[in-house]
Amino acid sequence: MKYENFSAKKLQICVFFCNFAPKMENLYRHLYHWYEINHRILPWRETEDPYAIWLSEIILQQTRVAQGMEYYMRFLNRWPTVEDLAKADEAEVLREWQGLGYYSRARNLHKAAKMIGSSFPKTFEELRALPGVGDYTAGAIASFAYNLPYPAMDGNVYRVVARLLDIDEAFDTSAGKKLFHQKIEELLDREHPRLFNSAIMEFGALHCTPALGDACMTCPLQECCLGYAHGTAEVLPVRKPRPKVRDRWFTYHVYLCGDETLIRRREEKDIWYHLYEFPCEEGQTEDKYPFTHVLSHQKLHARFIVHNVQKMPDIAGTICIRWDELNDYALSRLTLRALDTMQHKA
Repeated sequence: MKYENFSAKKLQICVFFCNFAPKMENLYRHLYHWYEINHRILPWRETEDPYAIWLSEIILQQTRVAQGMEYYMRFLNRWPTVEDLAKADEAEVLREWQGLGYYSRARNLHKAAKMIGSSFPKTFEELRALPGVGDYTAGAIASFAYNLPYPAMDGNVYRVVARLLDIDEAFDTSAGKKLFHQKIEELLDREHPRLFNSAIMEFGALHCTPALGDACMTCPLQECCLGYAHGTAEVLPVRKPRPKVRDRWFTYHVYLCGDETLIRRREEKDIWYHLYEFPCEEGQTEDKYPFTHVLSHQKLHARFIVHNVQKMPDIAGTICIRWDELNDYALSRLTLRALDTMQHKA
């Protein structure tokens, strides 16, 4: 039989879209009405400047809005244009990014600024070619800056679409990303892509959240939602199994000679690439490690041992600086936490 391998769930989604076309205007109407009443006032929504929008999209990758806002304003105040950012040293950019994590974003941001020059890309393809810009970020910039009909697919959008269409395919697999991209393309309001992308992202951030609670009962999109109809919204979206977290143990040596100390820049293609730290060795001992720092797939255990010395040891790759110059260097959040503890004990 021609359709014997066609799953019941996929058939439901196809039937949904066949019947949904007349209701699409209702979806947009309810979504836009909700957005008009509930949306947050955010500076990157009040501009069509592609540089400011691009900056916000890079900063907000894997970062909460409340935390990202401070960095966004800091970058714009220091480097108001993409040309200004291109002229900065990488060390300056990393220093301003300090504490935000995922430092490859900052390095790619700086690299892209140098590539852009004075003329910001105006097409999806040109945006997609920039370092650190994937399909989602390119689509977001294209729609928010130029009102081009491309979807912006962040975690909030994946969640809303998964529930609207009752999709139980893991969204973070190759097959899942392809499926979700197809479905959001079909849902996209091509006459008002900027408004649609802003509204659906905000709806996922504020109403259709991971922990639904009673949100389904007051949802303005209830009549359009297969997840609500089937009682599956609470368990969607589906993720692929998380990789096992790797434990690592670090011992940092804080050498103090008068008002000077030693630091080194991480050159290994590993965590915190091009950030500065105290001389360090990796390896587990029976000693206690008072600091724990969790990254996406790693759990770091660290201890910081202070050595008061008469003469600085000769350690390859280190530089000697004054203690009060530490703030001039980009340091990991783990090191900043340790410094805060040392200052409180001093």
